Amino acid sequence: MPIEIHKQFFETRKQVFDDLAASDLWPHTFITEASPALPLHWHDADIVGYVLEGETWLLDEHGDRLDFVKGDKLVLPHGTLHAEGETNGRMIYIVATTDTRPVHEFLQLKSPDDLPA
Repeated sequence: MPIEIHKQFFETRKQVFDDLAASDLWPHTFITEASPALPLHWHDADIVGYVLEGETWLLDEHGDRLDFVKGDKLVLPHGTLHAEGETNGRMIYIVATTDTRPVHEFLQLKSPDDLPA
């Protein structure tokens, strides 16, 4: 499945939490300060992200740039190769998954060399 960006998906946190409840996802608040781009990688869980503050971008498995900003929803299926772009300032996301592991475990960067066939 490809990466999906739903532009201007929400305006309020209530809309985010209503979507999380309808999707039966476990939410985590994820806050970052300015940070460099990350290398090509994948995750072993389906991840849904809601951008509450800031802006950044991803490169998908084809090298296409996908920009996302406050109000956007990102759907990243497990095993999807991508590279996250740098952020120039603070970002606040709600990061959600059906996985109940701690956020640092399901967001662990997996090497493209380890992607199952």
